[in-house]
Amino acid sequence: MNQMLASVNCLAEAIIVEQADVDIIDLKQPALGALGALDTKLVRTIVNSAQLSKPISATVGDLPMQAELIFSAVEKMAATGVDYVKIGFFPEGDWLAIIQRLHELTQKNIKLIAVLFADQSPDLSLIKDFAQAGFSGIMLDTMDKQNGSLIQVMPLAKIQQFTEDAKQHKLLCGLAGSLRLQDIPTLLPLQADYLGFRGALCKQQQRTDTLDESALLAIKFAVLK
Repeated sequence: MNQMLASVNCLAEAIIVEQADVDIIDLKQPALGALGALDTKLVRTIVNSAQLSKPISATVGDLPMQAELIFSAVEKMAATGVDYVKIGFFPEGDWLAIIQRLHELTQKNIKLIAVLFADQSPDLSLIKDFAQAGFSGIMLDTMDKQNGSLIQVMPLAKIQQFTEDAKQHKLLCGLAGSLRLQDIPTLLPLQADYLGFRGALCKQQQRTDTLDESALLAIKFAVLK
């Protein structure tokens, strides 16, 4: 069964999606990039709010592919108490070295989610390496939000293969990337664990704008179908 992830950038938005019974509250700052990070103090405040009970994920930001830099950022974000830490794997850099370095954190039961960018020709053969390093999940997103939604930048057959490979390696599987209401019926049959949204939940469909509660509920209803 598909679940829904909603990305928010403050406590007020987190409370709105909690009240809408969204499955995963995802913390990021869209104004700072594809996976822009919130300040860890704000993340800690949100995590500690008595008004929230849903699982919370948070991204460490659009970081250069440098193992020690990413390791440090992940360690700091994990210390806020979030349930999952999301790491973007951007073009270039030694992905395997980063994956192997982060294995130290998964051995401490820190739950990591790798984010690959469908519009950047990611190496999907590395799914097995994420699993072997103890990552909890993997997701597809898009880096350049002007290129269209996930299904516009990657063939559906390849997205389906991604979900199947993730499940074969027992990884949580997420699909995101400028997803629209009309994309949901196409993606539901792929049986990803969750679909992630930001822009489609906002006023004027702009990811840097504030949440639109009617749009949020429309997306939630469509995912539940």
